[in-house]
Amino acid sequence: MIILPAIDIKDKTCVRLVKGDYATAHQVAESPYETADSFREAGAAWIHMVDLDGAKDGRPVNEEIFEKVAGESGLKVEVGGGIRSMDTIERFLEKGISRVILGSVAVKDPSLVKKAVRKFGDKIAVGIDARNGMVATEGWLEKSDVTYLDLARAMEDAGVKTIIYTDISRDGTLSGVNTEQLGKLNEAVSCDIIASGGVRSIQDILDCKKLDLYGCICGKAVYTGALDLALAIEKAGEQTC
Repeated sequence: MIILPAIDIKDKTCVRLVKGDYATAHQVAESPYETADSFREAGAAWIHMVDLDGAKDGRPVNEEIFEKVAGESGLKVEVGGGIRSMDTIERFLEKGISRVILGSVAVKDPSLVKKAVRKFGDKIAVGIDARNGMVATEGWLEKSDVTYLDLARAMEDAGVKTIIYTDISRDGTLSGVNTEQLGKLNEAVSCDIIASGGVRSIQDILDCKKLDLYGCICGKAVYTGALDLALAIEKAGEQTC
């Protein structure tokens, strides 16, 4: 299982939110570049980055930060937030981003997902973010009438290989991952599943590994010191290839 430490960007700074509420944004690090370097030094191979401004505005806002991290950190970078077009996807991939995450468009424009997967294959991931099992879009500000399992099955049918699942109610809360929903998701589809939201300790890493998930995103727990990133990578048994 791979461990993906997270950097969320809002107003050019590294922040964390609680349950996706923009009003709770608080700075957790001085520099995204120094933070990425520290993740690499801890043994990370991947980093998960989110454009919070982009997610709200429906267009990329902090592209230069992600591209610089991809170009200078030595890490593989996956990016999500406000990606709504093939042009944006192509631009990110051309600038060295390893994986582009499509979120809201998976609900609102599934044809774009299919087109992107046909062209870029496993460089496309879909982020499924849900409250009480129902998918939320537009930076988690809008609720849909689609369940996370139905969307996952539709994305599998579209050819998507990687799904990032976030239980919004746990994100930024250090309350533990939602093993029940993650287990159901991993059984429902053949896609690689990355857990996101609620990681608080090494036990969450072990729980995700026991579910045979592909990856686990770690955010607030790393910044608060509740989770030792190097130990998490070791316990995950991460392969760098």
